[in-house]
Amino acid sequence: MALEFNVLAATEAGGRRGELCLPDRAVQTPVFMPVGTAGTVKAVAQDVLETLGAELILGNTYHLYLRPGHEAIRRMGGLHRFMSWPRALLTDSGGFQVFSLSAMRKVSDEGVRFRSHLDGSSHFFTPEHSMDVQIALGADICMAFDECTEYPAGRDRAEESLRLTMDWARRSLDHFRARCEEVIWRNELGGRTQSLFGIVQGGTYRDLRRESAERLVEMDFDGYAIGGLSVGEPRELTEETIAEVLPLLPAAKPRYLMGVGYPDEIEQYALMGVDMMDCVLPTRAARHGLLFTSEGRLNIKGKRYAEDQGPPDPACNCMVCRRYSRAYLRHLMQAGEPLSGTLNTIHNLAYYLGVMERVRKSLQPEE
Repeated sequence: MALEFNVLAATEAGGRRGELCLPDRAVQTPVFMPVGTAGTVKAVAQDVLETLGAELILGNTYHLYLRPGHEAIRRMGGLHRFMSWPRALLTDSGGFQVFSLSAMRKVSDEGVRFRSHLDGSSHFFTPEHSMDVQIALGADICMAFDECTEYPAGRDRAEESLRLTMDWARRSLDHFRARCEEVIWRNELGGRTQSLFGIVQGGTYRDLRRESAERLVEMDFDGYAIGGLSVGEPRELTEETIAEVLPLLPAAKPRYLMGVGYPDEIEQYALMGVDMMDCVLPTRAARHGLLFTSEGRLNIKGKRYAEDQGPPDPACNCMVCRRYSRAYLRHLMQAGEPLSGTLNTIHNLAYYLGVMERVRKSLQPEE
């Protein structure tokens, strides 16, 4: 079996403490996944991620397909070996990146034709091709190819997008199952098995979200994701959509909320029953000098920190807060030193991972 999910404890509000068992390791949930877009969590080395306690990170199918190429990564033993990451990996389908390049794409029933943001070359992604790329990358968890519905979207647009996503979900699953059996038989991944999650779409229309969830559950994916959120909709709509979808997903399978959000959001959604989350925010914000702390958000570029000898977060015990001052981090930003992005990112990831650790402890089953 590629994946097994065990719920160890649950609350009346829906939060659950679990264990996601993958071929090589068990991941404790709820879990936050740092985003490693191009085979790297920007500015942070893999050994540091291990020290921080990252158990599962995300790779981006679109970017790795374009550079260095999925076939090259396959020949070098898969993404785990290529990036020297011994822990768990999840790859997205490339659908969101194609969605974000709307001016450079053309959608049809068959798939999406788009132009590379690197050199303008033309490429065509189908559900089958997305599966082939992800299987070649060798991630533990792969995602079905979907179309992300923009916000705001009219009813007709949301219905058409859902039609495509449901058709592509079935094609993704059928191709994934057939291809994985062939790959494992040929031992291309060193005997590793892979899992596939379906993605619930439907915009902000409750009935479309329900339809999407129910149809995906009938297909029997290994796990289920909620996609198409944090694309500009109000937070209240995000919460309502999550609350609508979660009860429709099987309790015995992992639930993944894609691309969300601020620390208080990931804590709230974990307590509602989400098992897995990812977001570029902690790494992207860090490169612009925004730190997340127990005292709130801190813009380290501020002049008032020029001679502040205190740690970035007095309540944090990460390697950055134990060693460096706010004044020094501000100096690195002002001087344009690359170390700035590294130290800021390490702290932000430590903070996010710490939020999830605290939530897991609050959901810990009684002895």
